[in-house]
Amino acid sequence: MTESNLRTVVAESASARKHRAILEAAEEMFLRGGYLGTNMDELAALSQVSKQTVYKHFGSKEALFVELVTTMTDAASDRVHNEVPDPEAASELPAYLERYAERQLVAVMTPRLLQLRRLVIGEVGRFPDLARALHARGPKRAMAALAGVFRRLDERGLLAVEDPDVAASQFNWLIMGEPLNRAMLLGDAAIPDARARRQHAAAAVRMFLAAYGR
Repeated sequence: MTESNLRTVVAESASARKHRAILEAAEEMFLRGGYLGTNMDELAALSQVSKQTVYKHFGSKEALFVELVTTMTDAASDRVHNEVPDPEAASELPAYLERYAERQLVAVMTPRLLQLRRLVIGEVGRFPDLARALHARGPKRAMAALAGVFRRLDERGLLAVEDPDVAASQFNWLIMGEPLNRAMLLGDAAIPDARARRQHAAAAVRMFLAAYGR
């Protein structure tokens, strides 16, 4: 590696560290003070960079928040949708879908993600791009991944799915609807524990397979 290339790598690494530091500070400050309550001078100080550097990386406060939403929801989504082998037989479907459902509940229903969701909903009237980012990287991405799974399982004769997108939406809200509503409205104390998650996932999967199982 030439000296010039080495300097480029070091500069990129320093830039990536600053980018990450700004996002970490943004997560702390936005979740603590809300969107309007977050001061960019204070955020820059917490990030240990200049305010100019913050704007160089993100362009605007809203763009910074959109990237924070994207980063947090992508991380949660990756924990659910990373490659997991499809089941080989219909008899494996209940356990496969129950594990999928439990991963989704665990990933989405963390205090910080619930706090982010509440924050975005509170700002949707003034900043609709924030809500669009959360929807695109959260529920929409989850349902697109599910639709792909259900399409493959239908093609292999393990499910009877006429419209994979509809089936994915129904499965998603069978799993997330009631627990998410409770936690959003009643607070973190309403997040289901492991036993409650298993029971809820099993019941939802039974209902789903009653409609789509072969």
